[in-house]
Amino acid sequence: MNQINYRRCISCKKIAPKQSFWRVVRLASSCQIQLDGGMGRSAYLCPNIHCLTTAKSKNRLKGALRTKVPDHIYQNLQARLS
Repeated sequence: MNQINYRRCISCKKIAPKQSFWRVVRLASSCQIQLDGGMGRSAYLCPNIHCLTTAKSKNRLKGALRTKVPDHIYQNLQARLS
């Protein structure tokens, strides 16, 4: 039985299968922030410019991951859009 895992975008609150989102992770072992893989606290974002800019301006990733998010994470997500 295949069950679809749903997640919510931290920016627009849309609910969709988790494969349709970007995943940002605070690693449990080192508290480093990385994209896509790893075990730890996660936040999900729609892969579009509106959700990315809203998340950055309102510090949504910081709140969801409970830590400061480095600028290079936002730059890497911005680069994925191009």
